[in-house]
Amino acid sequence: MAGASSESLAAALADLETTLPTASLSLARELFGILAVLDGSAGLRRALTDPSREGAEKSALVHSLLDGKASGEAVEITAKLAASRWAGARDISDALETIASTVACAVAEQGAGTASGLSGLEKLQNDLFAFNNTVEGNHELQAALTEQQASPEARRTLALRLVPEASEEARLLIGQAVSAPRGAKPTALVEKFASLAAGRQKRWIADVAVARPLGEGQLKRLQDGLNTLYGRELKINTTVEPSLVGGLRVTVGDEVLDASTVTRLGDLRRQLAAQAR
Repeated sequence: MAGASSESLAAALADLETTLPTASLSLARELFGILAVLDGSAGLRRALTDPSREGAEKSALVHSLLDGKASGEAVEITAKLAASRWAGARDISDALETIASTVACAVAEQGAGTASGLSGLEKLQNDLFAFNNTVEGNHELQAALTEQQASPEARRTLALRLVPEASEEARLLIGQAVSAPRGAKPTALVEKFASLAAGRQKRWIADVAVARPLGEGQLKRLQDGLNTLYGRELKINTTVEPSLVGGLRVTVGDEVLDASTVTRLGDLRRQLAAQAR
């Protein structure tokens, strides 16, 4: 996906972030259901991606088709996609697949973790990888899960038997991959879903490069400042790079903070703490 489609997907994902903190797995299921409707109608996909049509007109078409048949949240997400610009008719379906799976990953992200200490996202990734490892080592399973004569539900049932301890989020994504692979190998689609989960996991990790090791107090101040900035508890991984200019570099997801940024952050945190006294 490139050009206008790539920009539209990026904008849709950014807009989605405001929904994700309270999203439920039922929203992901609904979006996958709408995806099936789009995949089942080439004419509808062309209508929703026709560059000669105004965005409002395409959005209205989505509402006319889906209002009352899906939640308002799912319909609105789809309507906003339709109002965007797409380079090809398939691209809107690909985008909806990415959005639906991102919602599932975000639901796992909200989880409280497991008894083994894994976060919800780590468990999701492990479950997806476990499925792929099982399937990729067994040619009979690969054939059964791609058998076109078998119904989508039969393939889904077989796939889920392979991961009885998987989370609900993993079961949804695995079931989607084998029942509606959309021209891809099911394991390739599961790998894509795992990559999305890994991308969200990185949002909770701060990779800190320092010119020399940080003391315990310095590390705590940095931890407090970053937690304040991002509004959540981050896991900090530190590495020492003696040649690092400025002495400090923090990477959280795709965002990079240099020493001056972190210093200003620390000053602001101390000012706020002083005002609160």
